[in-house]
Amino acid sequence: MTSGTEKRVRDRILTIRLSAEERAEVEAAADRAGLVVGSYARQALLGAPAPRQVRRPPLERRELARLLGGVGKIGSNLNQLAKAVHTGVLVYNGELDAVLSGLAEVRDAILKALGRAP
Repeated sequence: MTSGTEKRVRDRILTIRLSAEERAEVEAAADRAGLVVGSYARQALLGAPAPRQVRRPPLERRELARLLGGVGKIGSNLNQLAKAVHTGVLVYNGELDAVLSGLAEVRDAILKALGRAP
């Protein structure tokens, strides 16, 4: 058994030529598997088990995590508007429209990430 990181143990490089379409296909398959391209290729070529390291989240998960942050920001803005209304501050329609527009954008992006039409 060897010691050290995989990077130090794996010191040989294999180069292959791919068309742009083939490369995109490989990258998409690696993304779906939650792996970086090198780990995906190693698994496909050698039947090697998936690496123990942390897997890259699939594209959909990364997009949904980004959108979740957007929902938090919109919620914060909406909370500030509600607080302003309750304290008697005048809230303009444009401010509310901006928050609702942001909410619609996030909803559409979530539907797109889930493969549905907005």
